[in-house]
Amino acid sequence: MFKKLKNINFIFITFLIVLSIIPAFPLIHPGLPSTHDGPDHIARIMAFYQNLEDGILIPRWGAMLNWGYGHPILEFLYPLPSYIASIFHILGLSFFDATKLVFVLGPILSFMFMYIWLKEFMAKESSVLGAVLYSYAPYRFVDLYVRGDIGENLAFAFIPASLFFIYRLYKKKDYLNIIFGSFSIGLLILSHNAIALITVPLIFLYGLYLWWDLKLEKKFIVNFLTLFVLGFLLSLFFWLPALLEGKYTLRNIVTKGSYINSFVSLQKLVFGPWNFGGSGLFTVQLGVVQWISLVASPFLIYKYYIKKNKNFALALMLLILSLLAIFIMLPISNFLWSNIILLQNLQFPWRFLGLTVFTTAVLGAYLIENVSKKYKKISAVILMIIILVFSKDSIKANGYFYNLTHLENGIYKSTTDTGESAPIWSVRFMEKRPKAHLEVIDGDAQIKELERTSIYHKYRVKVIKDTLFGENTLFFPGWEIKANEIPQNIEFQNMTYRGIMLFFLDKGNYIVEAKYSETKLRLMLDIISLVSILFIAGFISFKFVKDKLY
Repeated sequence: MFKKLKNINFIFITFLIVLSIIPAFPLIHPGLPSTHDGPDHIARIMAFYQNLEDGILIPRWGAMLNWGYGHPILEFLYPLPSYIASIFHILGLSFFDATKLVFVLGPILSFMFMYIWLKEFMAKESSVLGAVLYSYAPYRFVDLYVRGDIGENLAFAFIPASLFFIYRLYKKKDYLNIIFGSFSIGLLILSHNAIALITVPLIFLYGLYLWWDLKLEKKFIVNFLTLFVLGFLLSLFFWLPALLEGKYTLRNIVTKGSYINSFVSLQKLVFGPWNFGGSGLFTVQLGVVQWISLVASPFLIYKYYIKKNKNFALALMLLILSLLAIFIMLPISNFLWSNIILLQNLQFPWRFLGLTVFTTAVLGAYLIENVSKKYKKISAVILMIIILVFSKDSIKANGYFYNLTHLENGIYKSTTDTGESAPIWSVRFMEKRPKAHLEVIDGDAQIKELERTSIYHKYRVKVIKDTLFGENTLFFPGWEIKANEIPQNIEFQNMTYRGIMLFFLDKGNYIVEAKYSETKLRLMLDIISLVSILFIAGFISFKFVKDKLY
């Protein structure tokens, strides 16, 4: 009997693994799927890895980007996919394969975390359907094979992961659930800024719902808030500089009003043919079974209400969030977008599909949970078959990239974004490589380059007559230039050399150094995140020793 049960569990686990891998099948192919952002992600990861090679643990400057003038995009770009891809590259994978493997992790981890969270309070059939709805939503395939959004794809894993550890904290007040939960929140924020901004409120509301279910128990809310705050502190080194130093970029200028052409119609949310085109062309449909879940949910909520079932509040919250997300994607919500700058920074109203992907998946799981035991399994199977049938045109790539055509001699001829991360005093995009790293603008001097890393440039300079130099790197707070260890005044708003660091030297011999360092703000936040990690490590060590001794 035990052998039979063991075989059944093995078959079921194998079934789950296969279901989680199917969305990633097209990635098991030489090259990277031809997506809107695919090559740019590889370039960003290469620039990120270049920093790590130079000993910079928190990369913020992309030296090889923007035709070699460098770019601060890494300060504003979610770093977790680049950290993971860099580890894979260190282990011997090419940048192409390392990037693909990060893409593969998204659907697999999101499926598994969704299943184990739902399984905490639902039957297997309901949990599997919820995980399938979550991983096979049309928008998930748009992320994978159309847009190629490596950050969003990965972030979906940490939404149910966060909820799982919060639920475990609700069931058992264990410090490990606080720690794992805080890391899940932190990793969600480090995976994708926009998805975190959209879904973190949902996670917070879930914690409040569990607190309400515990009749406002003091210990739980203290533990939950500790988990939440720790998650924000762990990721503080990234999200707060990105938020505060955005004022030095073209972000608000580039994103202002760009949302107007990205609203979707209710008709397209119901159905839209598969397309590999850009915004306005690719499908923005919720999914057939997702709509069934949404339409059926009021009846489910009414049933919970009549029976005074505690799931009433959670199901109602999921329905309200689903409807709110749909409302924000429609043109009727223009009055909100036009008045809320933070919304405009999200750029695309259809990005709120990321919220409906989650809410409709959970509502679908609740739907099957309320089917009688006799029909539960067959109902789940039928709905999964419908999902797989409607997904057949989505699980494919529109060709593959095998090399970076914009990469030449280690320089990428793009900023890899639409200009929103460019310094506000510069042009959005450079158009050609500089003549030299350090250039004589006016005067007479001899220059020899001595050393160059991603954030440090060193030259020996002989100034024959007073000279104006151009260090052909974009200025951004953190850059400084010293001549014989004396800080120089940097001019970076010259209309002819916009954004380039210009400085003046009198006749003489110099060692000139240009260095990009952490500002006081960034350094302080780096330290806070580091202290948070050390605090967690110290606490775990203390508990481990205490448990061993006593």
